[in-house]
Amino acid sequence: MSAGDKVFAGSIPESYDRYMVPLIFESFARDIAQRAAALSPKAVLETASGSGVVTRALAPLLSPDARYVVTDLNQPMLDYAATRQEQDNRLTWRQADAQALPFEDAAFDLVCCQFGAMFFPDRPSAYREARRVLKPGGTFLFNAWDRIDENVFADDVTNALAEFFPDDPPRFMARTPHGYHDTGLIRSDLAKAGFSNVTIETRAEESRAPSPRQVAIAYCQGTPLRNEIEARGAEKLEAATDHATAAIARKHGSGEVVAKIQAHVIMART
Repeated sequence: MSAGDKVFAGSIPESYDRYMVPLIFESFARDIAQRAAALSPKAVLETASGSGVVTRALAPLLSPDARYVVTDLNQPMLDYAATRQEQDNRLTWRQADAQALPFEDAAFDLVCCQFGAMFFPDRPSAYREARRVLKPGGTFLFNAWDRIDENVFADDVTNALAEFFPDDPPRFMARTPHGYHDTGLIRSDLAKAGFSNVTIETRAEESRAPSPRQVAIAYCQGTPLRNEIEARGAEKLEAATDHATAAIARKHGSGEVVAKIQAHVIMART
């Protein structure tokens, strides 16, 4: 993972929330929120919260006396997430590194994380931190994208950009969001952190957008893939987005487009 893979700044947070969230994140956020609420936690920590899609889905499902701490490494994403959330005295917003959590031992019933584990440089370290702040009998609930060829639009955009930049193709999507799909490795990393009770479910959903252009903007301008494109020339962003749009249209049509997305949902108990 390159340093730029973790940079969600500038216009990326707003574009991410406007385009990427409805495209691929909302359905999985509803799923993880329902799984989390079914555990009836009184103290919840969310790591790598991004623009707050899980927070918005989970907060209404928690009890009135619950405590919910929402964290992210990127302050711009956390700031944006807070603006999208209704006033709720149960919520606390805090910038935090999942690998060095600023919380006491055994402070939470649940630690949840939607599509953040792929960005952790040292995953066993982050998992050890999750286990440390969990109470006995607590749950670590997170998800991770499956391989890129099981996630059609991400694969389409990656292939299109390989055509557009044949000498130096941007590989952010394959390298990072879809680079942690091996369930054996996930189990091994959790075991290194001290988790022995682990279940993994692979879940498929549909990704929908009103047009190929929406998909191309989502990936090319609403993720750190934008950083990779602009590193090859800031003036190339629109042309690269156009090229991805045309590639998606050729494959899926020019109207509403639908494709498969797939991820692993992992539950580990202390």
